[in-house]
Amino acid sequence: MAGTKAGGLKAKQKNLERDPNFYARIGAKGGKNGRTGGFAANPELARIAGAKGGRISRRVKKTEGVAAAA
Repeated sequence: MAGTKAGGLKAKQKNLERDPNFYARIGAKGGKNGRTGGFAANPELARIAGAKGGRISRRVKKTEGVAAAA
């Protein structure tokens, strides 16, 4: 039954029989291997990147009272 939903459930059951903390353990490994901080770790970098994106935006600027041509 490899590759089926039933086979996956059997594999899950077997993993939990061998080690009740199996999924917590492999999840922790993945979390510890992360190497990127992202914008949450550096809000100043996020501000700079947002400003750069705003400067090179390809959107048509909206003018007061007149609908811009798209």
